[in-house]
Amino acid sequence: MRIKVPGILKRIYPEMVWSIDDPEGLYLTFDDGPTPGVTEWILATLDRYDAKATFFVLGKNVELYPDLYRMILERGHKVGNHTYSHQKGWGMSLGRYIEDVDLAGDMVHSELFRPPYANITINQYRAVKQRYKVVMWSILTRDYNRALSPKSCLRGAIRDLRGGDIVSMHDSAKSFRNMSYALPAILRKAREKGLTCKILEL
Repeated sequence: MRIKVPGILKRIYPEMVWSIDDPEGLYLTFDDGPTPGVTEWILATLDRYDAKATFFVLGKNVELYPDLYRMILERGHKVGNHTYSHQKGWGMSLGRYIEDVDLAGDMVHSELFRPPYANITINQYRAVKQRYKVVMWSILTRDYNRALSPKSCLRGAIRDLRGGDIVSMHDSAKSFRNMSYALPAILRKAREKGLTCKILEL
C-alpha cells in the first residue's frame, strides 16, 4: 500500500514541499548521512542508473566524515540541512532547536531543510521557513523499520509511483538492509515509467 501523508499535516503546514509539479521527474531523498559504507554504496548505485538525489545530512556526520560529504557534492547531488544532531522538535525550546539547525547550517550550505522524524512545532517551523524551503515527502519507504521486510518496504515504495513524487529513504546503517533492497528496484521502476531522477531545485 502506498504510504500516504496524513491530510492534517498538509493542512497545518501547507507551505511545506510535499511533492513536485513535474510529471517526468522523481525526487529521491536520503536522510541522516553521510554514513561510511552506506553513502558510498548509494552513490555507486545512483551512478549505475545515471540518477541524481538529494541528501538531507546531519551536521555531526558532516563534521565526522567530510570526505563523504564532499563526495556527495562532487557526484552532482544536492544536500539539505537535517539539523546537527537529529533533534525531535516537539518538547524542545525554539531557541535550542534553531541553535541545532544553525550549527548544521554552518557546514551544510543549502536552502533546503527537513525536520527529523517530521517532528517540528509550528513556532519552530515559522522560524525555519524564513531561511529554508522545508521539504517533506509523498512516499515514505519506512526503510528504517527493522520489523518491516525488504519486500514490504519495496512494495510500499513502488506501488503507484508517479512523476513528482518525493521518496524518503535513509543513509544509515539501521536502514541499509531495506534501503539497499529497495533502491535498485525503485530506480528500475522509474526507468520503466520514463521518470528521470532529479535533485530538488526549489
